[in-house]
Amino acid sequence: MTGKIRVRVRRVYEEPMTDDGTRVLVDRIWPRGLSKADAALDEWCREVSPSTELRQWYRHDPGRFAEFGRRYRDELRQPERAAAVEHLRELAGRGVLTLLTATRQAEISEAAVLAELLQE
Repeated sequence: MTGKIRVRVRRVYEEPMTDDGTRVLVDRIWPRGLSKADAALDEWCREVSPSTELRQWYRHDPGRFAEFGRRYRDELRQPERAAAVEHLRELAGRGVLTLLTATRQAEISEAAVLAELLQE
């Protein structure tokens, strides 16, 4: 592959931008109060979201982010999740990929871990 894969992380509640490329929601649960039209998604990839147990343990505690990232990467090795990651990698190979999440702190979300993984 030539060039660096470009993966962005944004909140799904933010206004879509013309340079977002392919927009993919990576949360397991649909964002509260957001219509499908307003989300302007190309895909909803629930298969890459962390397990309920991991999400409940993490609770977006910044002090747990490093350990969350390690555990989440382990989960992403499971066959169904690994196939979904490969699909995202293919999308990123075609152009800009924007991973969307509803969390308030996108920089410490599963989307941030995924973006880093996809750019390795």
